Amino acid sequence: MSSSRFNGITATQNAPRSASELEELLKYDVKVKVAGIDVDGVLRGKYMSKEKFLSAASSEGFNFCSVIFGWDLHDTVYSKELLISNRANGYRDLIASIDLATYRRIPWDNNVPFFLVSFLDPDTKEPICADPRSVLRKATATAQSQGWRCIAGCEYEYFQFKETPESLSKKNFKDLQPLTPGMHGYSLLRTQLNNDYFNELFDESLKFQVPLEGHHTETGPGVFETALAYTDAMRMADNAILFKFLAKSIGMKHGIVPSFMAKPWGNLPGCSGHIHVSLRDAHGKSIFAVPEDQLKNGRPNAQYQDTRFLSQEGEWFLAGILAGLPDVLPMLVPTINGYKRLVGGEAFWAPNAVTYGYDSRAASVRIISPPSVPPSATRLEVRVPGADMNPYFALSAIFALGLRGIEKKLSLPGPPVSQLTQEDKKAGKVKMLPQSLEAATERMMRVESVAREQSVFGNDFVDHFGGTRQHEVRAWNEAVTNWEVERYLELA
Repeated sequence: MSSSRFNGITATQNAPRSASELEELLKYDVKVKVAGIDVDGVLRGKYMSKEKFLSAASSEGFNFCSVIFGWDLHDTVYSKELLISNRANGYRDLIASIDLATYRRIPWDNNVPFFLVSFLDPDTKEPICADPRSVLRKATATAQSQGWRCIAGCEYEYFQFKETPESLSKKNFKDLQPLTPGMHGYSLLRTQLNNDYFNELFDESLKFQVPLEGHHTETGPGVFETALAYTDAMRMADNAILFKFLAKSIGMKHGIVPSFMAKPWGNLPGCSGHIHVSLRDAHGKSIFAVPEDQLKNGRPNAQYQDTRFLSQEGEWFLAGILAGLPDVLPMLVPTINGYKRLVGGEAFWAPNAVTYGYDSRAASVRIISPPSVPPSATRLEVRVPGADMNPYFALSAIFALGLRGIEKKLSLPGPPVSQLTQEDKKAGKVKMLPQSLEAATERMMRVESVAREQSVFGNDFVDHFGGTRQHEVRAWNEAVTNWEVERYLELA
């Protein structure tokens, strides 16, 4: 059975459509692995007996403890009681609804069958407000109502260390050994040092139905960059989260820890999680592409030269992203460390302002259009997220804002980045993004925040997710860092 679309997602190859197909698929298995995603993008799951799984798949689902939405990525209960899971409701169970379209087998884990789940409220049977897969499903529903498909591709940059979880703990995460020394972007030579690991990442991804487009070294000691093959937004988010799981699992076999932390080193470029997006109609044609008769001179009513080969809908979509970007920044940059990547700005290819430009890697949003690509490849690259993003929330933010821009027919806020100067920045003509998770969370949680609009994320989500980010900020504010000790212990 080839891959197809159902349940609003491009299904994996051989994904079952019925109970009988599912039973046939699992005929020789004794157990199944399942997982859902928490707000930090951590996979939370378990093994189930085949009998229990089949029973759950034929009903609403199975019970799963809600505490995964009541604690942080280190399993510390949130300092502030939040909506979904708390002491008052006893950290009750949620319903984990199995998505059969996500079927695949884990090649490095005895080929065990694997499925993703979404989480529902046990009383209403509706998706909980912060379930990542449900948030993205809501964000793309507007496009589907127009007969459009949300298309996306993600790229990850990530460091590799010659370490294990045990050695990280023993070293207190200090003096870690990079997989390879030096700065060697796009090096064919450096991959020969760890050829089995490098190739296994690519080959196992294909077996795991997480297809890749590119895989190479990037600038930095032990840095790789991997581009995932574009597909619809939900399948891309699934693939992105599962690629991290794959990389870390394969790394364990080779005594390597891949890290998707946004900025592991202060004096080196950080790790990006760039996202490419577009819209397509029912026939697969790009909504962002200009018609054939405009390919020579561009769209006559374009606001700026940089958008002349972007359709009117594409320009509105771009304007929507730019208008709401400062209000949804925690969705793209969810960690304390992520903002360290942005502080360096243009010096490290990390945009820290509300900017855009044609084929510009200095901008927050890069326009990729003719003449550099064919019309069918017209798209936008959002360069703000780091590799530590939760891809479901990042894609949700981008598509919700872009579709809002189309609905409201928003205008671009100003000229492209190529027309801006340092004087413009000093004069306040360039809108800067919040420079810390604390500032970004405060902005997102304002009453007038675009994020609070029901067509974007709504109050319930903003209050819950914002509360989790406030918890992260509090943990950071209470921490005493090595930098502080080294700077003040002796001389203060």
